[in-house]
Amino acid sequence: MRHRRKLLAEAQARGIRLTSQRRALIETIEDAPRHLDAAALLAEARKRDPDIDRATVYRTIDLLKKQGLIDELDLMHVEGEKHYYEVRSSRDHIHLTCVECGAVKEFTSPLFERLKEEIARQNRFDIKVIRLEVGGRCSRCAGEHKAESERSHAARA
Repeated sequence: MRHRRKLLAEAQARGIRLTSQRRALIETIEDAPRHLDAAALLAEARKRDPDIDRATVYRTIDLLKKQGLIDELDLMHVEGEKHYYEVRSSRDHIHLTCVECGAVKEFTSPLFERLKEEIARQNRFDIKVIRLEVGGRCSRCAGEHKAESERSHAARA
């Protein structure tokens, strides 16, 4: 993922004690190609350190959130009440969440940056954080849905 490889260095710079298990968890978050929930984080981190337990995952997540190093997202509750975690980015972005397969894509744009500036200016509001999520169908699911619809239409004809 873009410009996120600084989480471990930032944790060290803030004086966070880095046990081998915390290091494995932080590296797992940094290296993740997708947003992870706590269960997926535990499973992936155990590939680095099989002794990591669920309590360590939750304590580390809580510590990193309090330090402002990661963000917690609910991502339209695609899979129930799960919360997902990502390294806090220096640039706000929009999450595009597929309501069918759960895929999440991050979107940034100069237009989005201008919109944030306009919101702040018009409302005399000092924006500290923006969370924006768009739900719909990803291109793969939209294509499958369209093909299904066409097959159904052809069968009726």
